[in-house]
Amino acid sequence: MISRDQKIYRVTLTGSIVNMILLVMKFVAGILGNSAAMIADAVHSLSDFLTDIVVIALVKLSSKPADKDHDYGHGKYETIATSIIGMALVVVAVMLAWNGIEKIIFVINGGEIESPCMIAFVAAVVSILLKEWVFRVTKKVALEVNSQALEANAWHHRSDAFSSIGTAIGIGGAVLLGNKWVVLDPIAAVIVSVLIFITAFRLLRQASGELLEESLPKETEDKIEAIVYQDSLVSDIHNLHTRRIGSIIAIEMHLRLPGDISLEESHRHATAIERALRDEFGSGTHIMLHIEPVK
Repeated sequence: MISRDQKIYRVTLTGSIVNMILLVMKFVAGILGNSAAMIADAVHSLSDFLTDIVVIALVKLSSKPADKDHDYGHGKYETIATSIIGMALVVVAVMLAWNGIEKIIFVINGGEIESPCMIAFVAAVVSILLKEWVFRVTKKVALEVNSQALEANAWHHRSDAFSSIGTAIGIGGAVLLGNKWVVLDPIAAVIVSVLIFITAFRLLRQASGELLEESLPKETEDKIEAIVYQDSLVSDIHNLHTRRIGSIIAIEMHLRLPGDISLEESHRHATAIERALRDEFGSGTHIMLHIEPVK
């Protein structure tokens, strides 16, 4: 049976190979095809390739079991991986926007830039198809293994596919509509940078929430309570605390059970509740229950 780590490594390696191929193809097409948008897209692929390396390295660390110094395991390494990916995307977005805006201003002031060639347009179309395929494969595995870092990387692939769509539109318009519309190429580069920044903001927001011990969404906490209340002896849930630790979640709560039942029976009910929660949220779920008698 393929382990969680092996699944992550395999799909990330697949993405890395595709990114490496696209990286070379886009830089060559951007230079030969005189396309700023394609070179910007190539830089995005470079960031994809580098973040693949980050995911492989940090997910390996996050899979280490709990030890004497890390009672809750090493899951936050995945959160760190997500943060690094988000910050890398911010840098890429700013660089691309700055370069594109400079060229747009240059054209507005009467300057002329070279028109892109068809080779750049073909490269953009190939990139769209390959990156969308890698996104779907990576997202599928991320959901299977419940890895936030891998899901973040999947959306990085999707953002590259979106950026290639903008690139293809800009290059296609510049090539097909003539020299008066060459400015569409740097405009496409700026649009690409905005899409990348939006993706980066979403990833950083998610990672910061985890690092600041943000509670799980209300719908998740409602599901937790619904599972616990399936035990007919539970009359009240209070002091419910939840958070995410990398790919797992932590649940702590106080439960009220009848005061006249034995300690052994109380333990049986608590064990059944823990089993039901882990069936729903994964075997690695951290659960801490405090049992109180009904007042």
